[in-house]
Amino acid sequence: MIAIEALEKAFPGPTGPVPVLRGIDLAIGKGEIFGIIGRSGAGKSTLVRCLNLLERPTAGRVVVGGREISALSGAALRAARHDIGMVFQHFNILSSRTVRDNVALPLELIGGLTRGQRLRRVDEMLELVGLADKAHAYPAQLSGGQKQRVGIARALASRPSVLLCDEATSALDPETTKSILALLSEINRALGLTVVLITHEMQVIKEIAHRVAVLDQGRVVEQGRVFDLFTQPAHPVTRALVREVLSLDLPESVAARLRHAPLTGPGLVVRITFTGPSAREPILSDLVRRFGLSINILHGQVDTIQDAPFGTLTVEVGGAEASLQAALDYVRLKSLKAEILGRVAAPDRAVA
Repeated sequence: MIAIEALEKAFPGPTGPVPVLRGIDLAIGKGEIFGIIGRSGAGKSTLVRCLNLLERPTAGRVVVGGREISALSGAALRAARHDIGMVFQHFNILSSRTVRDNVALPLELIGGLTRGQRLRRVDEMLELVGLADKAHAYPAQLSGGQKQRVGIARALASRPSVLLCDEATSALDPETTKSILALLSEINRALGLTVVLITHEMQVIKEIAHRVAVLDQGRVVEQGRVFDLFTQPAHPVTRALVREVLSLDLPESVAARLRHAPLTGPGLVVRITFTGPSAREPILSDLVRRFGLSINILHGQVDTIQDAPFGTLTVEVGGAEASLQAALDYVRLKSLKAEILGRVAAPDRAVA
């Protein structure tokens, strides 16, 4: 649905052009929710505004639905934008218009529909976003979440095939954020809409995105399936963002114990990462029963990402050296990751 090729964007500066986007290459599939995440200043909002040419790229190509948007201007560009809806961070709805009139505004500008057709389309959109009972209310009478729903209904009024969301939830409280994300997910399923989600919050990506690209200093430093980036982040920026949602670091008390532990000893400290079908199996009790090991849980976390389980457990494992090695081989045979963090004195008893 969207192809971005060698995209560059620079803004004028006091000493010359200031590069903001540097050689962006992305392919976004039809009907997927694609997240773009990065810290403030990474270039996220500039990138999304290049997708509908609110910002014209300095170089490169943007193709949406088979049309090279970056090569259009004037009436041709305005016509192409009818197929690209946009939701803004701060709602941008008109205080002097009712909810119904705000949603009708793009249809009035586009033209081609009678007043009756416009109102039927607007009422359909308000029903979709759950605001049918607020049609005659003014923005001052709405909550923040309701205002964002008006913005979403307005963006959908022209029946676009692409919906761009620029920090659409960052001005909302956590509970309202969840409801807006659930709405976007439902719209994606019901309408087959391609959604591009710009955010600096990894929790938003974890909640609804199918794939994600990580931006840093105007470059894509990592991209892929959300589950893969959460469970195996490769770039330092990605790892830092993931740590905000998943606590992958050991508590300081456990880390300190490992730092001062002897290099040799009868016990191992192992971090087991649970992913895939084996994540739901009783691995620890299997290790105790099969290999006669003693196991003490030091730290752990279990979560669900894209309806798939993911978790880490850091454990002390005590037993004969041959049994320890056999247990590690068994864990890896189950397609789970086992990482030796250190050696310590063996735990006194088994916990399973």
